[in-house]
Amino acid sequence: MKDMMLDYKIFVPALLIVVAISVPFVLYEQRSLDLLNGIFDAIVHGFSWGYLWYGVALVIIGLYLAFSRYGRVVLGDPKKAPRFTLFEYASILIAMGLGSTIMRTGMLQWTAVANDPPAGVEAGSPESLLWGGAYGMFLWGFQVFAIFVIIAPAMGYILHVRQRPLMRISEASRSVLGDRVVDGLGGAFLDILFLVSILSGAAVTLGLGAPIVTYNLAELIDIEVTFSLTLTVTLVWVVMFSISAYLGIEKGIKRLSTFNIYLAGAFALFILFAGPGVFILNFFSDSIAFLFSRYLEMSLGTGSVREGGASHVQSNTVFWFAYSATWALLHSVFAAKISYGRTIKEMILTYLLAPAAIAWVASGVLGGLGVYHYLEGNLDVLVLVEEQARMVAIPSILETLPLGNLAVAVFILVAMIFLTTTLDSTTYTVAAYTSTRDMSHNEPARILRIVIALVITAMALVLMQVGGLAPLEVVSGLMGLPVIVIQFLLIVAAKKMMDEDQAWKYNVRES
Repeated sequence: MKDMMLDYKIFVPALLIVVAISVPFVLYEQRSLDLLNGIFDAIVHGFSWGYLWYGVALVIIGLYLAFSRYGRVVLGDPKKAPRFTLFEYASILIAMGLGSTIMRTGMLQWTAVANDPPAGVEAGSPESLLWGGAYGMFLWGFQVFAIFVIIAPAMGYILHVRQRPLMRISEASRSVLGDRVVDGLGGAFLDILFLVSILSGAAVTLGLGAPIVTYNLAELIDIEVTFSLTLTVTLVWVVMFSISAYLGIEKGIKRLSTFNIYLAGAFALFILFAGPGVFILNFFSDSIAFLFSRYLEMSLGTGSVREGGASHVQSNTVFWFAYSATWALLHSVFAAKISYGRTIKEMILTYLLAPAAIAWVASGVLGGLGVYHYLEGNLDVLVLVEEQARMVAIPSILETLPLGNLAVAVFILVAMIFLTTTLDSTTYTVAAYTSTRDMSHNEPARILRIVIALVITAMALVLMQVGGLAPLEVVSGLMGLPVIVIQFLLIVAAKKMMDEDQAWKYNVRES
């Protein structure tokens, strides 16, 4: 156990907290879920405007950091080449940023909007379909990736420029909070908060990500969706992301990420050529046009004067930003770790643009396929998603293609690899975060990565079997509230550190 070099002072309390809050969820799952949903809904409803402006503010701050003098700052030695090529770097960020969620939202997000469109739009109408296509892209737009990347400059700076040994939120906030707070209970609180958020979120992702695959797999081999099938799929994932995390970033995460980009690209081309390619391209173009014509409305609209409450677009946007904040620390810490040799401008713009571009293509292609068959009357997708489990609609849509079973199989593989890259990145980041090694020059111990993977897996499997997963998901969403405060703290810290070192003058590439 000594070889793990694990900081027990932050890992053990975080793990015990997650276990402690999970116990009442298991014993009183429905009551806990009702209570937590009530709290979450009240917060989201009361601060709808705040969450929306929060997303816009982070985009503005991100662009300021990228295009001001701070954007020139190199994270590392300016004379050395970046750790990864731009394609490898973007592929890793895409896999981490999107995960398997893009497979679900890309295929089905338009249906939620078409069934509950904004005021004045008829459900199921052509305009509601355009709202759905555009909104599916908006969810993966600039705000969510600004939320994910905004504290990466501070984390990357302490790790690669100041070369502090510990890759932690507390360390990055030292310039603002001071040594006394960071080295005391305040620093421990920040680090434990990070771990509680990520451990609970990872368990939820593993537990709730299974339906994306299990419903498609059950349809492919013509069997019922059972817990045994879900367990089998989960265990396969565990093996995949454990091996990838064990191999590390270069041999595991990078290779899986780049391979999946090629595979997903080939899958999209297959849908275009084998399916209604002309309609899909037209729908993609229309959705992009509709998105930009309504971008401000989607970004800041709360539906305050709509009779009967906010539509799916307004309510889900607030929820999406709140839930994204939960994962912000993980994304930024991981992005910082892999950004050696990149400028702050390169890091921010790559994270703002690369995952968004892929997500928009996925939403246009996967969503366009379903919209086409809905309009042609071949498949009433809008009724299907309301009357049955939403995931049932995915294989039904894919099987309209020639070689439908092959399409379902490839969809399963792409989704599995996306989830694997999300979880191995998570495992790697938690291992690096809790390691006592010097993370500015080393990688976390392999045995530690495996232990973290096993802990996440055990939590997910127990909660899947005995209950409590749904309440934990809501708690994970609530964790986004303190994260927002930490984000703005670390934005200030990043600027202060670079100003103290005059990094925009001395840590830049020679022109």
